[in-house]
Amino acid sequence: MTTASLEGALKRTPFYEKHVALGAKIVPFAGYEMPVQYAQGLMAEHKAVRERCGLFDVSHMGEFIITGDRAVDFVNYVTTNDVGALELGQVHYSTILNDRGTIEDDCLVYRFPDKIMMVVNASNVAKDFAHIARHAGRFGVQITDVSDSIGLLALQGPLAAGILQPLTKTDLSAIKYYHFTEGEVAGMPMIISRTGYTGEDGFELYHDVKYSDKLWDALVGAGDVTPAGLGARDTLRLEMGMALYGNDIDDTVTPLEANLGWLVKLKKGDFVGKPVLDEQKAHGVPKKLIGFTLGDRNIARHGYPVFTANGQASGTVCSGTMSPTLGIPIGTAYLPTAEAKDGATFEIEIRGKRVPATVVKPPFYKDASHL
Repeated sequence: MTTASLEGALKRTPFYEKHVALGAKIVPFAGYEMPVQYAQGLMAEHKAVRERCGLFDVSHMGEFIITGDRAVDFVNYVTTNDVGALELGQVHYSTILNDRGTIEDDCLVYRFPDKIMMVVNASNVAKDFAHIARHAGRFGVQITDVSDSIGLLALQGPLAAGILQPLTKTDLSAIKYYHFTEGEVAGMPMIISRTGYTGEDGFELYHDVKYSDKLWDALVGAGDVTPAGLGARDTLRLEMGMALYGNDIDDTVTPLEANLGWLVKLKKGDFVGKPVLDEQKAHGVPKKLIGFTLGDRNIARHGYPVFTANGQASGTVCSGTMSPTLGIPIGTAYLPTAEAKDGATFEIEIRGKRVPATVVKPPFYKDASHL
């Protein structure tokens, strides 16, 4: 099980011993001891996911179960996307806002016949639970934090379905992207979800932690599967322009500013933060999250200063890396809306020197045509 040896100590996922045995470099992340990379290195792990199949331990993520006759209405009120539009067995991406209309967290919402499951970021579990629980009484729902009892592995890459299919009686071809089903993998009960954070086809496997060891061994033994760490997870998601909470989004920005307007359904009825978004929709936003590339080999890291074309300070780089797939520096930052146009130029200060950058509409990697 997830453990913490001392109050305030870092937790460990049920796969911690597997990571250590494989020689992983372990780092603190969101209150857990997590593998940032294994012996083969980030580049090899990234390439494996793009070309074959990688396996990620994402058991640090938080899961809430919401039950009650008005579970759908409740989650619709505390998130921005339209939960009522979800089919049974469907998942969507959404945001959790505060009364200022800014982002407390991003999340996944799963619609079951008798409940809703919300999946939230590890660093925000306690905060999110307290934030949404304030509204539970109004809707007569029960919220249960099941995070510590759930293990989660993400099998990602173009070979994922072929590797997983021999281990399950579930017809994986019948599970559409952002849909899920309840079945078994290697004889163990499982939520099989066709979702991920890499831009590749793949599955996220939610299970009772008592099955974690056996599940890892079954997947690694099933074919060309490369264990991959947080480093590759970050470069893969950034190539796809997927937001990372704490870098690209946080409680200082709204979804409309963060280019997540597609997650906001203003016509669905009232929800937390809606008045602010109504106002922004009517009058526009002052800044926008953009993607960028650099013309040379300089890498713009998180926190580097950003300047508009006329030299005005415009915050800092949100995310930045050298794209392993494309071989060019990529990143994200906020610019004034008037300057956040595709092809526009601005500057980033790298080691005391201002370097030109070009606005590029994400995703940077555009070959995920299967999604």
